[in-house]
Amino acid sequence: MSQSTARTLAALELLQARQRVTGPELAERLQVDARTARRYIARLVEMGVPVVSERGRDGAYRLATAYKLPPMMFSDEEALALAIGLVAARDLGLGQTRIAVDSALIKLERVMPTALKVRMRAVERAIQLDPLSPGTALHHQALALLSEAVQKQQRVRLLYQPDSTQTTERLFDAWGLAFYLRQWYVVGYCHLRKGQRSFRLDRIVSVDWVAASFAPPVNFDALAALRHGVATMKRGHAAEVVLHASLEQATDVLYAELGTLEALKLGRGARVLLRSEVDDLDWFARELARLPFRFEVRKPVALRTTLLTLAKHLQADALRAPSA
Repeated sequence: MSQSTARTLAALELLQARQRVTGPELAERLQVDARTARRYIARLVEMGVPVVSERGRDGAYRLATAYKLPPMMFSDEEALALAIGLVAARDLGLGQTRIAVDSALIKLERVMPTALKVRMRAVERAIQLDPLSPGTALHHQALALLSEAVQKQQRVRLLYQPDSTQTTERLFDAWGLAFYLRQWYVVGYCHLRKGQRSFRLDRIVSVDWVAASFAPPVNFDALAALRHGVATMKRGHAAEVVLHASLEQATDVLYAELGTLEALKLGRGARVLLRSEVDDLDWFARELARLPFRFEVRKPVALRTTLLTLAKHLQADALRAPSA
């Protein structure tokens, strides 16, 4: 649930609990300014909640007399979105068991109109998601506890087993979780290594609470952090290639794991520097060959040789006569 949604619901709960709430009081309880508090009230009104506004220096809000929150109701689009989410949870192993997710889908179907039920079943049969890697079991308890740690900004103690031979204990500030390259990761600050680290959830043996809080980086993006980590991980060759493109063009074509991009000011049109860590130069040469713009190799020299070899092979294939 987003912070905006959580605060909107908190505003509704406050209005249900009290007969009258002033503007400053609402802002204080939601920990926002008065203008933002008014936006949450406006959102409730858009959702059909009858909020009565009282004019005055500070203003106040109350629910219409005898108003009670109706039973949970969804629009067709909302119900279909829930169904798709449940199918994704089942196929990606997010539910505690497949039976639990299937049971939730059945309950959702019961309250759907016939036309929407047909659409949901069509979606369920049509979509396919890449499941977790064979043999990889999602640690549901770790996912639940670490999600709570991220939300509460509370430190945890991890027992981590990177392989079958060793286990380490880490004090850890969890900043975010992400599903990446068919695995679940938690990213945050490791007090043992004194820096940002990521841990696979299937290798976490246990998670325990620690009586300490932390402040995460502002607008932290766990998925972006994982991608950047893969792109900058030290490998056999440090490559630098100047791309004849703008930063926007390069970003649209290159995937984040290939390397980091930096706009250059060379006075001869848009240029971008691609820095990559590479083990396989043949693979990297093929990635460069597919680019829709020209480029110059700064280093390593071996990459130029690899590109020339690839070009010769492509030329030979293009000139080869078809078999009879």
